[in-house]
Amino acid sequence: MGIIQKQGIKSSIFIMIGFVIGAVNLLVLFPMFFSKNDQGLVRAMIDIGATLSVFCTLGTLPVVYKFFPFYNHYLGPKKNELPFLTLIINLIGFGLLMWFGWLNKDFIIRNLGKSPSLATYFNYVYPYTFFLMIFYWLEAFAWGLQKGVFTNFLRETAVRILTTVLILAVGLKWLNLDQFILLFSGIYVIPTLLLIYNLSTSEGWSFKSFKISSVTKRLKWKMLNFALFVFAGQFFNLLARTNDTAMIVVIKGLSDASIFAIATYVAAIMEIPQRSLNAISIPVLAKSWKDKDFANIKHVYHKSVSNLLAIGLLLFGLIWLNIENLVAFLNWISNNEGGGYEALAPIVFIMGLAKLIDLATGVNGQIIGTSNFWKFDFFTNLFYIVLSIPLNYYLISNYSLIGLAFSNLAALTLYNSMRFLFLYKKFNLQPYTLQHGLFLIISIALMFLIYIIPSTSNFVLNIAIKSIIYTLGFYGLLVWINPAPELKELVQGFLKNKIFGFLRR
Repeated sequence: MGIIQKQGIKSSIFIMIGFVIGAVNLLVLFPMFFSKNDQGLVRAMIDIGATLSVFCTLGTLPVVYKFFPFYNHYLGPKKNELPFLTLIINLIGFGLLMWFGWLNKDFIIRNLGKSPSLATYFNYVYPYTFFLMIFYWLEAFAWGLQKGVFTNFLRETAVRILTTVLILAVGLKWLNLDQFILLFSGIYVIPTLLLIYNLSTSEGWSFKSFKISSVTKRLKWKMLNFALFVFAGQFFNLLARTNDTAMIVVIKGLSDASIFAIATYVAAIMEIPQRSLNAISIPVLAKSWKDKDFANIKHVYHKSVSNLLAIGLLLFGLIWLNIENLVAFLNWISNNEGGGYEALAPIVFIMGLAKLIDLATGVNGQIIGTSNFWKFDFFTNLFYIVLSIPLNYYLISNYSLIGLAFSNLAALTLYNSMRFLFLYKKFNLQPYTLQHGLFLIISIALMFLIYIIPSTSNFVLNIAIKSIIYTLGFYGLLVWINPAPELKELVQGFLKNKIFGFLRR
């Protein structure tokens, strides 16, 4: 079992645990103790903070991903000044944000007229942004040292556990909304401190060198050029993925933002394997390009498509078959507000399709971003943002949240098509086989057959029946068609050693 698969499995476990905790937070605790308006407020803080924190890094993250191995190779950790240089740039970026926010505070408040709560608490976005920025900066070095498992635990699991504690404190009347927002704005303080400690005890990272080295003098223009293009591309990509929340907040208000946040989170369950694989594959791909190991790049691409497509189809099927049961549950648990979650079903279906397309293209972005053709990453992300912003605005204004879901589907489809064609034309990389196509068609047919099974009045029983039938049928297809041999072996090994082994005791 290779390093990507080993660490990918561990990361996926932590991310899965985090998603379960996050699902409890978003689908149970928030609707139970917070109004839709307050839920939308928290979501707006998260998306705005994520966008601004990446802006504040000013391109240092892709520089660390690509050049950190060179620095450590030629200088060693103790003479490596890249941590110091990138931190200074991050702090300059945050300073620029604060300056811009202070100059335009009246303009910001005026444009939040339909979301007065966000206008009231907007200043709390800044500490949230700062601590997330520092966490991203540290995470970039941790990825370079192949500590993606630990960073995924902190970002995906630990942060959600802390959020659970804060929500329960509100439910128990220990905190009011003002106190919750204040503490939530510093939610990344503890994960950041833990990551600092982990890196400081690592032999591969040091924050002791402040002198400009010969490596920096030799690579400075190449790094600057790389940083500007890749940073712009990544920022545009993030802006394209988060501007929808901002537009909903401005055009529709925080209550609609809370509905869309739930839909986004449910669809994002499909990203669990992709997130862990991205974190693990970046240093491996970077090293493969450095060593000119094209065979390994091709291998990683093919395996990522096979595994992500299979897992994506399993998760999409489970989500689609149970979305109406989720709506029934949310309407039941939020009876103080009279439900109103029916709009979720079609939105989740469309956004799930978008995520499935994204998964089915594997680690295409990571391959391009770590290659010498990383400028193409900038142009595809620029295309993404140029397409998605006007499309989002038009479809939200005219078709509300369902329009936004279609906008996501169209933008992601075109975006990934461009990346696939580039890798195919430039490197003759084509990871798909007839097995993938056959598996896709029969899996969709299986979903449809289970979907038309009559439902009972008990949504818990419905979830159990349809989920068990689909999972068993899907496992049969996975063994029969075998589109992802490594995944099949992993599942069979788990069943043999854990499940059947436990039953034989």
